[in-house]
Amino acid sequence: MELEAVRHAVAASGLSLRGGFHPSAEDGVPLLKTGAPARTLLLLGNVDDGMWQAFRASPEGRDGGSSHAHPLSDPDLGPLDRWSRRVITGLAEDLGAEPVFPFGGPPYFPFQAWARKSEPVWPSPLGLLVQRDYGLWHAYRGALCFAARIALPPRDDGVSPCLSCSGQPCLSACPVSAFSGQGYDVAACAAHIAGPEGRDCMELGCRARRACPVGSDVRYQPEQAAFHMRAFLSARP
Repeated sequence: MELEAVRHAVAASGLSLRGGFHPSAEDGVPLLKTGAPARTLLLLGNVDDGMWQAFRASPEGRDGGSSHAHPLSDPDLGPLDRWSRRVITGLAEDLGAEPVFPFGGPPYFPFQAWARKSEPVWPSPLGLLVQRDYGLWHAYRGALCFAARIALPPRDDGVSPCLSCSGQPCLSACPVSAFSGQGYDVAACAAHIAGPEGRDCMELGCRARRACPVGSDVRYQPEQAAFHMRAFLSARP
């Protein structure tokens, strides 16, 4: 299996290949069904609106939240996670790999650590990983584990854009100061966006996230931003 063949198949699904690495024992990558270790892990996710367009046109994106529309459905998963599970499982079957997901656990796998081994991303003051080109407007939807060692391009380390960012506007933009640089006040954030005063964040996406100057040209459009904010609220107890 060659990397470009994987990239082409992933792109056709609406997802993006987010990089990969050759795992070692300490990376927390699960064993394959054969009991052998995976020799290559490739991360899949979104970096533009391709995933959103594919999802919203899918049965999961149109089923009104029903969790029983597909054989791979899980009543505890939202529609985007169900879409991700179906699409990535299909890709794994076609490419001779095994899928792994950041949801549906336990166990929960260290996707952020895997991301930092796969592409130029760094922790931001908000706790989200900031990517060199896409800022905070990206996500990981799953991974493919291969028995074969796939040739990967040289690692591109670089420097976090947060180091040269003046004033850290992401920390001062939140209306309820939910982000301090040391932690995230989830309860304050949820209470704000659930009320009328939080309409801006609810309809356009987190104001703190929008304050990041990196990747401003690929910010989620209002429809996608509102979808994610509703999902965040619905996941709260």
